[in-house]
Amino acid sequence: MTGLPRRYVMQSVALGASGALAGAAQAQPAGYDPSAMAAEISARLFAHDGLARPIPEQPTVSDLAKGLDRTLVLGGGGEYYVAWYCGFIHGLYELDVDLNVAEMIVGTSAGAYAGSALSSGHFARLRREFEFFGRFPGLFAKLAPVTSPNASQKRAQEINFNVKDGSPASIRAIGLAALAADNRLNGDGVERLAWLLTGDSRTDWPVAKMHTTANDCYTAERLVVSQSVARKNGIPLAHAAAASSSLPGVMGPTLLGQRYCMDGGISRTWAHTDLVAGSKRALVITLTNGYEGSLLSGIPHNIHDEMKALEATGTKGMLIIAGTPPGVNLLDPRQIEPALKAGYERAKIEAPRIRSFWA
Repeated sequence: MTGLPRRYVMQSVALGASGALAGAAQAQPAGYDPSAMAAEISARLFAHDGLARPIPEQPTVSDLAKGLDRTLVLGGGGEYYVAWYCGFIHGLYELDVDLNVAEMIVGTSAGAYAGSALSSGHFARLRREFEFFGRFPGLFAKLAPVTSPNASQKRAQEINFNVKDGSPASIRAIGLAALAADNRLNGDGVERLAWLLTGDSRTDWPVAKMHTTANDCYTAERLVVSQSVARKNGIPLAHAAAASSSLPGVMGPTLLGQRYCMDGGISRTWAHTDLVAGSKRALVITLTNGYEGSLLSGIPHNIHDEMKALEATGTKGMLIIAGTPPGVNLLDPRQIEPALKAGYERAKIEAPRIRSFWA
């Protein structure tokens, strides 16, 4: 055996292994379903972490929002939309409109950055950071290297944009590719970026009214992090914002507890408005209507359908769609400065409407 060339040894081992596997496959018991087996084990092990919150099939009052008056939902859209939020919220402040009067805030991806910074008192820091990077976009590109994707990143990105629905199977396909992507910004690096920009806690969840969303890459479950489950699972606020913005094939995935997670926007619900259903009033702010303009996933969405379902629970809704100029790359740091200006100007238009809605 030792005198044989290495390639023949390896071929013999491979042939033997393949034969053994073939025999094992033939010997599987009737009715054996490895997918069902794996799902049962996963469900049993993660049944008590409190992170998974199914998306209701019908309009349903949320136990998180029942009895609340004013709630706020902030959707996602890359660094462009974080910058837009910075300009928009700052413009509202100057016009004496404070979004932080909301009793509950739900943030997804960019909205998780804006919402967590707003609710924890660090919004001015986030705005100053983006004003700086708006002047020096090349520095932001070095801080968050997301261009020139490799093959594994392209695979995740293309699968994300080529799915045809928001079914668990589609989300799992995206999640599998996200887990296998060799991103330059991963795990703790994503959390450090979120902490650097927002100043939010890396040890605790200090604001009870803040909620972030994400999706389990393995199970395709929608995850919602609030103060109680965050403390139960040891999830700090900055870490949850990082997980909510872990875009497949770009950055992350990021751990929430023991679940590897991806962007909260990789879901069949565009803004997770169901979480505030049952509150008296809900202000919902999204980048697009969900099916046109610059998007970060191919999963079909329609924010107007979400608003109808929200209002069917008795909640009065107000929708603001930020919109983007044609052809804008939401991950291009050179778009930060224009986004800041666009958000600031939009605040002048929306301030009277929001003031009236909150009154």
